[in-house]
Amino acid sequence: MSKLYFDYNASTPLAAEVVDAMHPLLKDYYGNPSAVHWAGKPVKELLHSARKQVSDLIGCSPGEVIFTSGGSEANNFALKGYYFKNHHKGNHIITSKIEHPAILNPCRFLEKMGARVTYVGVDRYGRVSPEEIEKSITKDTILISIMHSNNETGTLQPIVEIGEIAQRYGIAFHTDASQSVGKVAVDVNALKVDMLTIAGHKLYAPKGIGALFLRNNVEIEPLIHGAGHENGLRAGTENTLLGVGLGKACEIASLQISSSKQKELTNYFWRQLKSEFGERVVLNGHPEERLPNTLNVSFVSRIGQDLLDKIPGLAASTGSACHAGSIELSPVLKEMNVPEEIGMGAIRFSIGRYTTKEEIDTVIEGFKEIY
Repeated sequence: MSKLYFDYNASTPLAAEVVDAMHPLLKDYYGNPSAVHWAGKPVKELLHSARKQVSDLIGCSPGEVIFTSGGSEANNFALKGYYFKNHHKGNHIITSKIEHPAILNPCRFLEKMGARVTYVGVDRYGRVSPEEIEKSITKDTILISIMHSNNETGTLQPIVEIGEIAQRYGIAFHTDASQSVGKVAVDVNALKVDMLTIAGHKLYAPKGIGALFLRNNVEIEPLIHGAGHENGLRAGTENTLLGVGLGKACEIASLQISSSKQKELTNYFWRQLKSEFGERVVLNGHPEERLPNTLNVSFVSRIGQDLLDKIPGLAASTGSACHAGSIELSPVLKEMNVPEEIGMGAIRFSIGRYTTKEEIDTVIEGFKEIY
């Protein structure tokens, strides 16, 4: 079997247009964007254009976009920055049990700093309950952080409903949209969020670049102190090369979000799996409210990693780990109460812009041969 890439949720290849946009900065644009002379001005203009491309994709103003080194930094910036700036108003944060470690670990760190964190559960589809969020609110609640979509199952969260609750109580609301931006329409005003995380390498931009949307009236403490870069919130000379790459990737995404190709391919993939394996394969996550490119399935009473090991040309992810003969389900599947005999066979297939129907057929044939 030739090499087949079905792990776009882990990382995407660089789009050709992104490479082309970045190339001139490797040679011709070397000035510091803060400089006011001939070498700095054009670099500053490129950085501003990139910031506008990001803001256009998510429906905010360019001044509300802060470039970061990636999704993890943006998440840390949102949680720690907001808590350190506003903990005098209260020390309570609400998040979910299925968040990415880039949310869960900052929350655990903040607990050491005096924060009190409520981790809400999810239903069998991996969705949080807005009602449970509201019940968890106290007079000390200052921040809610719920991911837009889950990286393992693709399940989309009821962000709008949670945003309405946060607005009603005057609580800041952050969402990690690392997996969503570029795959589904994301508008910060429609979602009613105050902060939103973007990760470049999830939408065909380079690794090492991301962004945090920060609404104009929301104050956070910088994590990196120094000169007044990024509106005084993130010191350090801007990485114009990667910023331009992210901007171009966002521009491309804004033109392709309406495409239903990925959803059609994912649905085709699922129909073929059900046709070949029937009750021996189970869908994990919400059947409808999920990312159009993500298919997390379990091969019942099998071990996902064992199956993937028998198809060395296939790049995909598993939802469980095997240690000395015992199976450890992913925390997400555990919180969804997926039985072990189902969860241990979980495999996440995530397709992307370059996936073809022929590649899906090849994967199906590969599983037929080894099952």
